[in-house]
Amino acid sequence: MVKMNMIYEGSLRCRLTHGPSGQQIITDAPVDNMGRGEAFSPTDLVAAALGSCMLTVMGIAAQKNNIDLNGTTAQVHKEMITTPIRRIGKISVTLQMAKGIDPSKRTLLESAATTCPVHKSIHPDVQMPIEFNYPD
Repeated sequence: MVKMNMIYEGSLRCRLTHGPSGQQIITDAPVDNMGRGEAFSPTDLVAAALGSCMLTVMGIAAQKNNIDLNGTTAQVHKEMITTPIRRIGKISVTLQMAKGIDPSKRTLLESAATTCPVHKSIHPDVQMPIEFNYPD
């Protein structure tokens, strides 16, 4: 279990503290929802968590299989919908894979990414198209 603490600081801003490390994150409501948009919104963190979880779990698989994943990047786009309620409608992830990954290892890495805990925790109504790009 990981303990995290949050405090509402006013003006739709919260300060989050990670118990084990003491690291902090500020969240703001987005501009399109009465906020200032000066930091990640809570739903931005969900989308960012997906991308970073995919990279992390691929990194674990890469370490176990002696694959150099250094330089792999993820770009995440989050789209909100308002009907029937305001929620995340789509999170698109594009992974630009590192150079030199053996084609026979691609399925292993892609499976790791799409079975990461965050991916499996997001409601199935949220569309999550994922693209893996390998350099020539």
